[in-house]
Formats: sequence, C-alpha cells, structure tokens
Amino acid sequence: MKLNKYETIYILRPDITEDKNLNLVNTYQALINNLGGQNILVQHRGRRHLSYNINQYYDGIYVQMNYQGNGQVVSNLEKSLRLNNNIIRYLTTISQE
Repeated sequence: MKLNKYETIYILRPDITEDKNLNLVNTYQALINNLGGQNILVQHRGRRHLSYNINQYYDGIYVQMNYQGNGQVVSNLEKSLRLNNNIIRYLTTISQE
C-alpha cells in the first residue's frame, strides 16, 4: 500500500510547560508509529504571535510534524489532537514533495 506524505502543524497554548510540550510530541510520534506511519520528522517552530486571538490566547507554540502514512493515521492523529485541551489549532495537509 502506498503511503502519502503528510504535514501536520499544531499550535499549543502558550502557557504550557516545556516538559508537557515534549511529552505531547513523544505521544504523537508514538501514535503515528503505532498506526504504521513512517519517516517522522518533528520541528519545533517556537512561540509565535497569532494573527487573531484563539480562546483568549494571543501567542501559541507551533510544532510541525512531517510523516508518511495513510488516511487512518491522519484521522486517528486528528481525533487525538481535537480532544487535547492543550492544543488550540491544528492543520494537516498532503505534502507535495
């Protein structure tokens, strides 16, 4: 089965601790891995000012994950992101690399 290349960017609340941030990154990496995803690359983009406030937050911590997987990997990952109160936004796109 052919795996597509995906890019997921999620924004964490700005008041989250570094330990919690790393714990979330490891959790999502393990989730992708367990679902058959491959070639996971995580990039911490740091704290940035948001264009508009989201849930009374004006800043957010950006994390970018590039990986290969199928639709099931993406749907399970997005469900987990949606249910996490520390994540204020997320977006997954298919990479055109």
